Amino acid sequence: MFTTRPTLQGTFGMVSSTHWLASQSAMAVLEDGGNAYDAAVAAGFVLHVVEPHLNGPAGEVPMILAPKDGEVRVLCGQGPAPAGASAAHYRSLGLDLVPGTGPLAAAVPGAFDAWMLLLRDHGTKTLAEVLRYAIGYAEDGHAPVERVGQTVETVRELFETEWPTSAEVYLPGGKAPEPGKLFRNPALAATWRRLVAEAEEKGGEDRVAQIEAARAVWSTGFIAEALVRQAAVPTMDTSGTRHTGTLTAADLAGWSATYEAPATYDWNGWTLAKAGGWSQGPAFLQQLALLPPELPAYGSADYVHLLVEGCKLAMADREAWYGDATDVPLGTLLSDAYNDERRALIEDTASLELRPGSPGGRTPVLSAHAHAVAAGESGFDAMGIPVAGAGEPTVAKEGAGEPTVTADRVGEPSVAKDGSTRGDTCHLDIVDRWGNMVAATPSGGWLQSNPVVPELGFPLGTRLQMAWLDEGLPNTLTPGRRPRTTLTPSLALRDGVPVMAFGTPGGDQQDQWQLHFFLAVALRARVRGGLDLQGAIDAPNWHNDSFPGSFFPRGMRPGSVTVEEGMDPEVVEELRRRGHDVTVGDPWSEGRMCAVARDPETGVLSAAANPRGMQGYAVGR
Repeated sequence: MFTTRPTLQGTFGMVSSTHWLASQSAMAVLEDGGNAYDAAVAAGFVLHVVEPHLNGPAGEVPMILAPKDGEVRVLCGQGPAPAGASAAHYRSLGLDLVPGTGPLAAAVPGAFDAWMLLLRDHGTKTLAEVLRYAIGYAEDGHAPVERVGQTVETVRELFETEWPTSAEVYLPGGKAPEPGKLFRNPALAATWRRLVAEAEEKGGEDRVAQIEAARAVWSTGFIAEALVRQAAVPTMDTSGTRHTGTLTAADLAGWSATYEAPATYDWNGWTLAKAGGWSQGPAFLQQLALLPPELPAYGSADYVHLLVEGCKLAMADREAWYGDATDVPLGTLLSDAYNDERRALIEDTASLELRPGSPGGRTPVLSAHAHAVAAGESGFDAMGIPVAGAGEPTVAKEGAGEPTVTADRVGEPSVAKDGSTRGDTCHLDIVDRWGNMVAATPSGGWLQSNPVVPELGFPLGTRLQMAWLDEGLPNTLTPGRRPRTTLTPSLALRDGVPVMAFGTPGGDQQDQWQLHFFLAVALRARVRGGLDLQGAIDAPNWHNDSFPGSFFPRGMRPGSVTVEEGMDPEVVEELRRRGHDVTVGDPWSEGRMCAVARDPETGVLSAAANPRGMQGYAVGR
């Protein structure tokens, strides 16, 4: 089979990420004797520099770790809502939704502390050793990808009129970053140099003490002080008004990244591990649980139809049941009995409904926006924008029946002033010669999310935009709770042994593209005795938008399916005959998958990366 690139194979180490500089920096750490976790931290900080429109240090990063001979764990780098960030407070400001930009949208930053815990608990290198690559690219410059400058241009007016600290970094001399010309962020380099110096001074020669000192600098030192000062600056956001944020010194000092058990599902000898119900990760597992024992031929119209319809059911459950709460019924949602019942809803024609289930007889709770848009009811226009009289809230009740509706308006805004630009995400996967494996999906803290903190060279994040201001929803904005995130790295085990780490950027599409990739790996032929990672990545991909999106304007397109130009035209026509509203997109437009694998019997490592986006790369030997 011909692919855009070979599936790499070797025995020393493999890296795949969404930017070649991050991949090669991670490989340099492996070559220098570091393990997968040292390499992941180095790559993560490089991604902050080279993909600032996609992630930053004050963003978030969920990870899944599979230490050699250790237990698979989720490392949660998703910070919660600050103590002052209640739905009632935001409504008292006259808001019906969390702004998509500005300090009101900032959760407690989670990425930095998660990287530090990874380095402290699983790495072997010092802070200086893993940060030197990011410092070098920020200080000496790198040639940016086209999308960095394009993103800056979409928010040029905002930067020049409202966010001057961002203009200083991203519009030096009035010019946006250009491909082929070195772009520098000296403020960011200076931040990391000062961090390392203070950590070494306080921690002495002890590696762990240095990392603990760095964590303290972030949560209570000069970095924390600068973040809190910035959160207090009245800032123009997507509401069209200037607001100050809720982040305080106590919020930063009182939170740290945490480890937790993954959510898992067993399928045909594989075990898939994801983050829990505070993420959309279990939707991947639900889609597997909804598959029948016998699958249609891979790539056929029957196959695509089955996956699209199963995705609609899983995502409807995501909307009704997922959130950072103690009562997310994952056990029932992933049970055979529940999914047998749900699978019976899949017919030969495309469903145009949003159909959350009733696990354990409980009544699903949806926002009025989601319910009204899905049902085509009055009160919202075609884009999901409310008109007057959107209805009164009703109270959630236990018991079977129709979804309970709570009043809401638009939903989650995008990150640009005019609503036209959304931030996206990065991903990295690494496996080393010892068998350590990690999948991480950094995001948030985008250059277009908040003004650059002038003393630091990077902005706050905006993940709170993914929470609702309705009361009584699983994802209601609540102090101390994590907003439900779309970030969702994956790890696959075979007969209980970790064999593959993978993931992709893409918001609501992440667990669609990842499912298609995984099934392509599991169902298709092997190459050179190993998993056909590159062939699975290169295979024509698709997604649907038949559920409320996680970003402004929280719209949905019932019956929609978007496919790449490379999909078989006969399959496209059959999908249309079945009632799917099929859009044929551009070639190489669906997904930015990364993957690494290890054969536990032979020790052979493999890796592949997506040609889509023209910047992801796998390296290894």
